Amino acid sequence: MRIFLKNGNLHRYCGFNESDQDKIAKYFKNTYRLDMLEKELAIKGWNWGSTKFNGSILSFDIGNLTAFEIPLNNVSQCTTGRNEVTLEYHQNDETPVSLCEMRFHIPSAELAGDQDPVDAFHDQVMKQASVISISGDAIAIFREMQCLTPRGRYDIKVFQTFFQLHGKTFDYKIPMNTVLCLFILPHKDGRQIFFVVSLDLPIKQGQTSYHYLVLLFNMEEETSIELPFTDEEIEAKYAGKLTKEISGPTYEVLAQVMKAIVNRKITTPASFKGHSGTSAIGCSYKAAAGYVYPLERGFFYLHKPPIHIRFEEIFTVNFARGGGSTRSFDFEIELKNGVKHTFSSIEKEEYGSLYDFINAKKLRVKNTGKSDKPAYTGDNYGDSDKKVKPDIYLARVKREGQERDEDDDDSDEDFNPEGQESDVTEEFDRNPSTTESESENEERGGGDKKKEKKLKDKKPKSAKTIKYEGNAAKSKQEYIEAMKKFRESGGGTESSRESKKPPSQKKVATPVKSSLFISKEFIESDEDSSSDD
Repeated sequence: MRIFLKNGNLHRYCGFNESDQDKIAKYFKNTYRLDMLEKELAIKGWNWGSTKFNGSILSFDIGNLTAFEIPLNNVSQCTTGRNEVTLEYHQNDETPVSLCEMRFHIPSAELAGDQDPVDAFHDQVMKQASVISISGDAIAIFREMQCLTPRGRYDIKVFQTFFQLHGKTFDYKIPMNTVLCLFILPHKDGRQIFFVVSLDLPIKQGQTSYHYLVLLFNMEEETSIELPFTDEEIEAKYAGKLTKEISGPTYEVLAQVMKAIVNRKITTPASFKGHSGTSAIGCSYKAAAGYVYPLERGFFYLHKPPIHIRFEEIFTVNFARGGGSTRSFDFEIELKNGVKHTFSSIEKEEYGSLYDFINAKKLRVKNTGKSDKPAYTGDNYGDSDKKVKPDIYLARVKREGQERDEDDDDSDEDFNPEGQESDVTEEFDRNPSTTESESENEERGGGDKKKEKKLKDKKPKSAKTIKYEGNAAKSKQEYIEAMKKFRESGGGTESSRESKKPPSQKKVATPVKSSLFISKEFIESDEDSSSDD
């Protein structure tokens, strides 16, 4: 149920039963003489239509039906672009999901008339929006301050409840109660200094959110301001933290004013001094170069993106890739939530001071990165605390190589250079003596058989193999017994072989003709030679 008031405010009530509709309609009819109307909504799902302003309500209509309504008192910021207007909304920390912003595009065809439709839309929203309004004079104004995130030059106007960043394109109003921390961090060159403001609710520039404001100042740049208060008011409001006239380096003046109004402590680097004599350690984070600052209670990295790591969030730190002839090392920080930040390309001269600082803060170090060997080997690629799984393939290759070395180291007993060489055996000799090369081949073959036997013994035998070996042994035993009986019965002796031979006939030599020369291999029998005659 929606109830519109005469002042333009809208109230919504939900959770009614369907049966309560008649009772509520009858009550408004009798009491206020108003009819309760049923309103149909657009459900086409289109994202183009027309907008109407009705009091503090912005309605988006498709045709004659309303698609959705926006209470303008929930709008926290309204910015304009070339052909678009962006609305940002107040965030509720108690809700898991909330609408952050919405963009309205105004086509170029509608840009006609005396007033720009984009500006007209912006003015209508700002009349009812809950935007921080400027009331009274600013406490301090700093002109053309260089801002790294978001990039640009802004005029900083400090008020009692908020401070404003006014640039050529964007304008931000940041409440003081959203400021979490203030940092002053010196640049490594010693001529510049960073002033960082940590925000609870980030400011947005397009699709990018900025949780930190990073301002860059020159050390020699100075300024002086005069507060628009009397001495009594300054003493009553700020308890002596500010004076009517403040002068000095620009970053110190801004830090002093922000510290008094926000009532936050300014964090500076600890007593750490690196190789360059400053508290900044040059490094790279991902693809951007920056600086790591060891603080009293954490680390801070500048500046793309700025990262603040507190000691209570750190699980372990690790020094990696610092061995050998490399001139740099990596510094890894692993958080308790599993996130790991790696700061690479740190000069090796910074190792000693950084390691001493970590030991003094009693942080857990996973690996110091020190190595006596000039380079990495295959066994030290992993971290020292990680349990590395055994490499089965590597172990097998090492074992086979060791066995091969043992076979090669065996002495060659047949090698005798001082002994006499054996005569070459005849081609038709029944029992030729083995030569050195043949004996060497037999020894190698025997070694291969031993090696194959070892490899076979390592594998477990299957049931089929065991059954086959049993049958083979049984058949071999039966064969031995049968041969034994055969020899006992007289079989296989020389006498039995001679008795079975037929009587040989005496051959008669025939004269050889002078015209014939027959090779020894083709000597024929007597019958054949007589037939030739």
